[in-house]
Amino acid sequence: MVDFYYLPGSSPCRSVIMAAKAVGVELNKKLLNLQAGEHLTPEFLKINPQHTIPTLVDNGFALWESRAILVYLVEKYGKTDSLYPKCPKKRALINQRLYFDMGTLYQSFANYYYPQLFAKAPADPEAFKKIEAAFDFLNTFLEGQTYVAGDSLTVADIAILATVSSFEVAKFDISKYANVNKWYENAKKVTPGWDENWAGCLEFKKYFD
Repeated sequence: MVDFYYLPGSSPCRSVIMAAKAVGVELNKKLLNLQAGEHLTPEFLKINPQHTIPTLVDNGFALWESRAILVYLVEKYGKTDSLYPKCPKKRALINQRLYFDMGTLYQSFANYYYPQLFAKAPADPEAFKKIEAAFDFLNTFLEGQTYVAGDSLTVADIAILATVSSFEVAKFDISKYANVNKWYENAKKVTPGWDENWAGCLEFKKYFD
């Protein structure tokens, strides 16, 4: 049994849902109400001392950090290695894109939008420029490419799809970045679990309405 502690609106959580769908793993979803402090209970702290979501528990093995979970799911449950190939160069490129998502693209989302949503802070124009710079980088990576890392769908596409779809509900204009826009339209069609990802996005959208 694979237990999954999550919130549907969270893009890191949504990436795991899509990856699980892609490898055919059924998640026993456990909604965690952060506002009620459910992530700070002694029971959950025993599972994840860092008290973050998503958290996966696979037959007693606990793991958090969404991009680590994506790789674990494919390595353990993938019927092929296509989502995370064993070739060192292909894998290195996927890893680079995963770290780009974590440290640059998703980080730019968090730095600009979260203070406005959760601390009622004013918009920071400098933080917005970091979003534009991140999309410029992604647009460059996608020049002449259908996928973000190599020539087929990988966990890098899944992670970045979860992030980019959050930007869509935040009303960031993705269409200004032609390569990203083209990749995004295709990724929505070919990524397993997209429908559930979008349902989570619509949950998250309530914060912006």
